[in-house]
Amino acid sequence: MAYSERQPLLSAPGDSSSDDVPRDTLPTTGQRKHLTWISAYILVVSRVIGSGIFATPGTIVKSAGSVGLSLLIWAVGTVLAACALAVSMEYGCMLPRSGGEKVYLEYTYPRPRFLASTLIAVQAVVLGFTASNCIVFSKYTFFAFNVVPTELQHKALAVGLMTAVTIIHGCFLRTGIWIQNAFGWVKIFLIGAISLTGIWVILLRPQGGTDALAPEPTSVFSWDTLWEDSNWSWNLLSTSLFKVFYSYAGLNNVNNVLGEVNNPIRTIKTVCPAALLTAGALYFLANISYFLVVPLEDIKNSGELVAGLLFERLFGSHIGRTLFPLAIAISAAGNVMVVTYALARVNQEIARQGFLPWSRVLSSSKPFGAPLGGLIVHFIPSLLVIALPPQGDVYNFILDVEGYPGQVFSLAVTVGLLLLRYREPSLPRPFKAWLPAVWLRVVVCVALLSAPFFPPADGKSDVNFFYATYAIVGMGVYVYPYHRWAWLTKVGLSLEYSTGIYGQCYYHVGEDISWRRKMRCWMTGRRLPSLRVRIFDRIVDHD
Repeated sequence: MAYSERQPLLSAPGDSSSDDVPRDTLPTTGQRKHLTWISAYILVVSRVIGSGIFATPGTIVKSAGSVGLSLLIWAVGTVLAACALAVSMEYGCMLPRSGGEKVYLEYTYPRPRFLASTLIAVQAVVLGFTASNCIVFSKYTFFAFNVVPTELQHKALAVGLMTAVTIIHGCFLRTGIWIQNAFGWVKIFLIGAISLTGIWVILLRPQGGTDALAPEPTSVFSWDTLWEDSNWSWNLLSTSLFKVFYSYAGLNNVNNVLGEVNNPIRTIKTVCPAALLTAGALYFLANISYFLVVPLEDIKNSGELVAGLLFERLFGSHIGRTLFPLAIAISAAGNVMVVTYALARVNQEIARQGFLPWSRVLSSSKPFGAPLGGLIVHFIPSLLVIALPPQGDVYNFILDVEGYPGQVFSLAVTVGLLLLRYREPSLPRPFKAWLPAVWLRVVVCVALLSAPFFPPADGKSDVNFFYATYAIVGMGVYVYPYHRWAWLTKVGLSLEYSTGIYGQCYYHVGEDISWRRKMRCWMTGRRLPSLRVRIFDRIVDHD
């Protein structure tokens, strides 16, 4: 029996789809086009600008050792983020559908069957935690009240935030949305304040003149001191780049909802570059502010509190040390709420497609009309990542664990783009990424994946335990999806070849406006009126 490369695993002989995209990646129901250009822009910018710019500069400076190398890392990271964005833009214009990388990988790699879907599902569940912002919330809260916490207190507050957000979104859905919108405005105010501080210091106070500012703030940018104490270890540079990528995470956020965007091709060609320029300019001004106002040694020792030190030196020990750090903590909490809500929906849809155990329970919106099952799936890995690593290293470790396996998907997407150009050259491409940028992205992904094989010269990294632990943990999460994929393939092939049952999956919207998976089935070419089969770890009703 011959099957098309793009045909679902369970498909009727001779059946073909008019759409080249795999049917299980695209719901057949239409989606309302309610997102305007402004809405799409805010969606991207609010996702990109999170706690990264408040917390990562200090850790990057500590790893780099010098002002010049730190700024170079941010500049290189911005260029690489632009290359990655160009790849996402070409995919988005070529396949203007909701789903983002899930759609792109399933379209590009239809074989081995189910492998791309399984890897994406497990990666979203296991590595889709928001622990980093919980850590930032805890640190800035204690900093604002001038409390030196114990490790238990620090982790307890971070876990408490994660628990509170889970309860609010799981039981009080409308209240949670209102709170996260209010917190979003606090975040916009903060990044604006830091950026304006940079402009103020550069233009109006070039030499300083008060005790709040360094006597000669421009001396840190003199060529003699710019590169002093630079650490060019590739292992440390790679982990620093992971932190820059974390600060730019979400530039392709609009790709996930393209099905709801008015004129998606025009929007993605303009919104994404505008968001990149906005974030890049704000990040540059923020870093300049840190270096001009806060002494370099204080930045290196600040950990994730560099923004708190900036405001303390500018506005004193009362407003600067209390009010602004509390605002940063609120901003981090708002980011936790936004990301948790979005990832809970993703987890719920993954459960509905059967890629998680206990799918019927985890995919339910009962009893509060909220994705409580998806929130629980999100809560468990976040709790473990907060609680297990040592306090001093937990933030750096989280960012490294998030960044390393993400390069596997980035490499697969980028190489897939080159494969599609060769395999389907006639496919319409309203936007085409510059080829050198695509190849640069490939080279950088390979280089970052190889970084753990190059130990630091002194044996030290940005954590106090084994320098390659992040790579071991990051790649270890793919062990389960591989076995899961092998099981799904075995079940599917057994159903297809042994019983003679063929089926094609599709989606419809039920009366409760929730996605329900249905399947049309045939037995030796004859369609069956009704059938119940356990597949994807759940009972599926067929009609």
